[in-house]
Amino acid sequence: MKKIAVSLGLLSAIGFNAQSVKTQIDLVNVKDDKVNVSLEFPKMKSGDVKFHFPKTVPGTYSTDDYGRFIEGIKFLDNKGKELKFTKVNDNSYTLKNAQNLTKVTYLVNDSFDDEMDSSKHKAVFSPSGTDIEEGKVYLVNTHGFVGYIENMQDVPYQLIVKKPKDFYGTTALVDQDKSEDTDTFTLANYAKLTDSPLMYTKPDYVTFNAGGMELVLGVYSPTGKYKAADFKENLGKMVIAQKKFLGDMNTNKKYAIMLYLAGADGPQIKGFGALEHHESTSVVLPEMMPKEAIDQTITDVVSHEFFHTVNPLKVHSEEIHYFDYADPKMSQHLWMYEGGTEYFANLFQIQEGLITRDEFLKRMNDKITNSKNYNDTMPFTVMSKNILKDEYKDQYRNVYEKGALLAMCLDIELRKLSNGEMGYRDMIRKLSQRFGENKPFKDDKLIDELVEVTGYPQVRDFYNKYIAGGEPTPYEKYLSQVGVELKKQDTPPIFWFVKDPNQTGYNDKNNTFIFDESSALSPFAKSVGFKITDEVVALDGKTINIQNIQEFINYAKSVKDGQNVTLTVLRNKDGKSEKIDLKGKAILDKMTIESLGFKANPTAAEKKLQDQWITGKK
Repeated sequence: MKKIAVSLGLLSAIGFNAQSVKTQIDLVNVKDDKVNVSLEFPKMKSGDVKFHFPKTVPGTYSTDDYGRFIEGIKFLDNKGKELKFTKVNDNSYTLKNAQNLTKVTYLVNDSFDDEMDSSKHKAVFSPSGTDIEEGKVYLVNTHGFVGYIENMQDVPYQLIVKKPKDFYGTTALVDQDKSEDTDTFTLANYAKLTDSPLMYTKPDYVTFNAGGMELVLGVYSPTGKYKAADFKENLGKMVIAQKKFLGDMNTNKKYAIMLYLAGADGPQIKGFGALEHHESTSVVLPEMMPKEAIDQTITDVVSHEFFHTVNPLKVHSEEIHYFDYADPKMSQHLWMYEGGTEYFANLFQIQEGLITRDEFLKRMNDKITNSKNYNDTMPFTVMSKNILKDEYKDQYRNVYEKGALLAMCLDIELRKLSNGEMGYRDMIRKLSQRFGENKPFKDDKLIDELVEVTGYPQVRDFYNKYIAGGEPTPYEKYLSQVGVELKKQDTPPIFWFVKDPNQTGYNDKNNTFIFDESSALSPFAKSVGFKITDEVVALDGKTINIQNIQEFINYAKSVKDGQNVTLTVLRNKDGKSEKIDLKGKAILDKMTIESLGFKANPTAAEKKLQDQWITGKK
């Protein structure tokens, strides 16, 4: 792909390639928060045409239907006459006898304004979404703006962005014109286009070298609370540590980070996090976060996305390499793509001295605790392959919990088998050398490849038991081999709304308690029909606000088993919040707290393996 991209860059310097799809996004003439997009196509090879917007995009594992944000679509022939078409669904259109089709135009609405209304469709994850705020910011995840003609995905795209003169576009792409009014880019194909997000706003960016790589950080902070320079030091330290950890596995010469900080007066969004691309990451976080918290999130979350430059962006199956945007086929290997990447995002921090040994263990312990909120006997390969289906999608978040733990245990298994000479990172390096960005592996043959690159048939046993099989992973057994023990302690019975009270958050706008959607409901919550998306307003008439939170908690602690209680919640119904009372008898629940700690007196073999695991040294 790199060679093709360089070739196209030279062609574009001479002039517009007639075989390209000329795409224009107009960020100047914006009306009612809608952006006009037009696509001009080379001559059609067939009279029957299918035009699509993505249903799902790589790096996300949900059905988002980006076509639902499109309106006023027109298909025009070479004389400007409108052609008749059939709308098949939100994302797809068909045209008969359309060999003269030369242009498509339409308006794009943004997804951010739609995030809080889940009455008809689950919200698009913010970092993979779009934002249109005239005069302020445009988050252009290109898959939300640009469609494609079926069987023409491999045709080059020329992307022209009309922008306000005083706006700057943060992107990893190279602008090929000198105009202050437009930016022009040439992309090898539709996949490269959707792999290249942009964020336009008033200039606030820093560019610097980190570990031999050009790094660009652009920031949108609606109140001006933060500047890009505020995060330069931490970001540089993190990237240098990551590149040292990856070694020759990372070959990026440039990387762009678009940091969108959501303010209180802008779109009300909730999908905070990041989405990876080959040369960039789009990040969405609340502006109200303290700087130290943003720095830590950048280290944890952005590092995760950067590690995706190796897996799956350079090591992946055919399902990802030949991604079908209209009817996506999922790979079996989220345990590696997301779980292994999440493990890297934590492992590099201990190996490069960014966190302590105890902090690393605490993170792994939290993942063990969180993984218990999911089905521990569901084979990861089955869940991954079917992740877009309703009966599996609620298990997705476990890829960051159990998925990372599977990688950890496989790391320990490999180190024990090799006397410390090989770990999970070495396995991925060998796999990337065997395949790479332009050579996918066959999805159902991955385990054969892993045995081949490691030389250990025992890897197949591990895979068949814990990844492709339904046997729960014996974390205690593997951690004991590296001198780590699991301690258990029962808490006194408590009354609360989720199994783990620590997974409770506070919504300062509604003065309510909220909960992560991965949290497990308590027995009481289940008994009264509480939903994890409900917001707790009051308990027995006692309301919550920032000043009396402790009073509310103390009252909850005083509730007796079997006591009649009334729980008042806010519940979303058809896009509107409705206050309802849930009545029932209190059920007190006992929780077992598990914690990991290094053994006081590990054996010599355990201590040696522990040091190799923690330091990454052989």
